[in-house]
Amino acid sequence: MLNFLPARTYPLAACLGLSGSLLTGLPTLAQTAPTTLTVQVNKPGAPIAKTMYGLFFEDINFAADGGLYPELVKNKSFELDEHLLGWRGIRGAAALSTYTVSSQQPISATNNHFLRMTATTASPDAGFINEGFRGMGVKQGGEYTFSVYLRKGAGGVSGLNVTLEEGGPGAGPEAGPSGKALAHTRITGLTTEWKKYSVVLKSAGTAEKARLKLTLEGTGTLDLDVVSLFPKDTYKNRENGLRTDLVQLLKDMNPGFLRFPGGCIVEGRNLTERYQWKETIGDVASRVPLVNRWNMEFKHRSTPDYYQSFGLGFFEYFQLSEDIGAEPVPILNVGMACQFNSAEMAPIGGTAAAGPNAGSPHNHEDDDPTLETFIQDALDLIEFANGPASSPWGAKRVAMGHAAPFNLKYIGIGNEQWGPQYLERYEPFMKAVKAKYPNMNIVSSAGPSPDGELFDKATQRLRELKAEVIDEHYYAKPEWFRQNVGRYDNYPTTGTKIFAGEYAAQSVAIGSPDNKNSWDCAISEAAFMTGLERNADKVIMASYAPLFAHVDAWQWTPDMIWFDNLKAYGTPNYYVQKMYSTNPGTTMLPVQRAAGAKNGQDNLFSSATADDKTGEIIVKLVNYSPQARPVTIALQGVKKLGKAGRATVLASADLNAVNSLEQPQNVAPKEEPFKVSSPNVTYTLAPNSFTVLRIPGKR
Repeated sequence: MLNFLPARTYPLAACLGLSGSLLTGLPTLAQTAPTTLTVQVNKPGAPIAKTMYGLFFEDINFAADGGLYPELVKNKSFELDEHLLGWRGIRGAAALSTYTVSSQQPISATNNHFLRMTATTASPDAGFINEGFRGMGVKQGGEYTFSVYLRKGAGGVSGLNVTLEEGGPGAGPEAGPSGKALAHTRITGLTTEWKKYSVVLKSAGTAEKARLKLTLEGTGTLDLDVVSLFPKDTYKNRENGLRTDLVQLLKDMNPGFLRFPGGCIVEGRNLTERYQWKETIGDVASRVPLVNRWNMEFKHRSTPDYYQSFGLGFFEYFQLSEDIGAEPVPILNVGMACQFNSAEMAPIGGTAAAGPNAGSPHNHEDDDPTLETFIQDALDLIEFANGPASSPWGAKRVAMGHAAPFNLKYIGIGNEQWGPQYLERYEPFMKAVKAKYPNMNIVSSAGPSPDGELFDKATQRLRELKAEVIDEHYYAKPEWFRQNVGRYDNYPTTGTKIFAGEYAAQSVAIGSPDNKNSWDCAISEAAFMTGLERNADKVIMASYAPLFAHVDAWQWTPDMIWFDNLKAYGTPNYYVQKMYSTNPGTTMLPVQRAAGAKNGQDNLFSSATADDKTGEIIVKLVNYSPQARPVTIALQGVKKLGKAGRATVLASADLNAVNSLEQPQNVAPKEEPFKVSSPNVTYTLAPNSFTVLRIPGKR
């Protein structure tokens, strides 16, 4: 899928040219006069918002089911439109006399389909296999909780055999022959009423693409539903927890916020398929799945088996935000379906006309919602997050195990809508939220493009309405990011602030399946981000997008973190974001060059902050050049200068370099101490490098 190219790393010792001895033997450097960057330590600017660098999550590329949410069984409750999606009868179910997905006396009204199997002759092949999400990733010695609801029918079925075995999904209409067994158990004690059974399986081996086999023991009929295989190794060992390695990659970034659940996933292709947060809380087994709007969006990456189970729902998003120390930023539908699809809109007041999918079982609350429905959803969400146990929705949060409020401060109204239709819905929506929760910060949309007439009109109107935050998106070629480093230099310093909510350099073209997470893209984003940091009085939030992608099940590229069923790696873009988010500082410091040279001139980009917590000056430097470049950092007005600094360098001589599962550290940061002898720190930047210097010095 990705065309991985080898990279050559510039020697770190040569990067750290802080003294004459280190410059010895580099005549090309000696002949080049250092560029002086004056950091005005004694003229501090705006504070760096705690939310400055964060995360954007959307369920695209199998980011939730099959990714962050580690349930291994696909379509565990047979509730998808194609009821047996993910399930295959062993050898075409030849050993079963009959099988069907039934709704006769189901477990509940919301979980109203189950699999009924009947065998008239006992056979080890009388059953079904679940393929998982491009297979099931299991580790040797790993423990996995298997649970299922069973009900015995006519005949003498004495048990259910449960086997975790090697081998990916079977090709064609039949599940392939059995692979090596990794774990096995037998469930007995069946009754004629629905009963939940649970057992822990311990895998005898490691397999990236294992599968689950369920077979009848004896003859007769057996009903089964809510089939789950869940790793015990989850983040914080939670019963319905998240995949440990992926959460750790996020926590390691020290993110200021987590925006969720998207993205166009919020809107749906039509209003019936919109994301409804109330459908995603409470008992996991009762959450009704919904088609994922990305499943057939791109013909070149068609994924018809892509659904949302909502095992990862709004409660889990809030909990994840808390776990990684990020402010939760939920985005809610403003009463508009995706404008790239149906552009269906809920009317403002009055009675809604029947939409194209009225009566769908996926929309239990209101088949034909008006704008008031969406506004009430937002008000109820704030109560769910922040309300006391005595409030109706606060009580639901408490019942799920979180007595304390989540302390929600931000809420997004609409994802990426544009035009007058958005603004005429945004205004009453915003006023209703502010009337009940005047301190809530509202994130508003400037549309999918970073310029143009619609963008300008939306920005003007939202500023007139005193929106707290405007969400701007930009996907463009790498050179756009370097050329637009001064984008926010002339934005107003008062009033509405900016959320750079979705951005990523596209190596080929927007939406191209050939885009790569190349070093060229990442270093260009690093350059652009110096412009965000230099304008911390205007920009208070920024996040790369999308966040996750499964190597076997992606729809969009580039993406920040890639994974398979067992492993994950950060791209060069991930390391750029991490270097910013773990080195934010507390106060912006102006950086000047001689003769009024602008940031980015000669492909040298810079920003600086003071970290009042640690007593350091943080200087970020991007050298987008194939040559090493000496610079002098003049710390104007610095106090109590220390002697030992720390450099973090992310560099590659190959702008096409990428990381991979096989080479996850091909382009990765390297750290090394350096000496500081005066307020004029001389440093040599590696070719094609992003460098963060932490210099001990108080302002």
